[in-house]
Amino acid sequence: MEEQRNPKTREKFLENDRRKTWPGEELFERFLWGSRFLVLFAVISSLAASLVLFLIGTLDVIKVFVEMVSYYLGSVEKIDLHADLIGRIIGSVDIFLIAVVLLIFSFGLYELFISHINAADNTEASNILDIGSLDVLKDKIGQVILMALIVKFFQVVLGMKLENISEMLLFAGCVALLGVSLFLLQLGKNMGKHSD
Repeated sequence: MEEQRNPKTREKFLENDRRKTWPGEELFERFLWGSRFLVLFAVISSLAASLVLFLIGTLDVIKVFVEMVSYYLGSVEKIDLHADLIGRIIGSVDIFLIAVVLLIFSFGLYELFISHINAADNTEASNILDIGSLDVLKDKIGQVILMALIVKFFQVVLGMKLENISEMLLFAGCVALLGVSLFLLQLGKNMGKHSD
């Protein structure tokens, strides 16, 4: 890692690379460098999938709102508002989080392989594009995926019926593990800030 940052080592590598050329090397290297544009397929596909998930989540929230209004107007049978509707709203939040993962993934791939997104400069949301390597991109995506899993766990818990002590202990253990994972996530963020 240190050698990559050292300008003398990079200079020595480039000098050595210039000496070892073969016919067609420059042409092949241009072709190879141009092949990075294949990433655009993943960028566009991720954006499209993100849009679809945002639409699905929005339509689910609208359905919940319509059902809630129908329930209070008395035009629908009695339903368990808390278990059913809140569970579906939490499911929509989960869908939105996965859509955000896809969005960050597409931004990150574009920034890493194609070009800096100039339109994001000097905007309040530009910090989501602080992606300097694939490791940083994986960390950002991992954080959002962890939050999506926590939301999904919360949705499942709403529908659970705890009947015996072992189920309650298992539930308490799961909650404790989620708390530890959130603590470690925050600890990792803080350590990352101090190392910069």
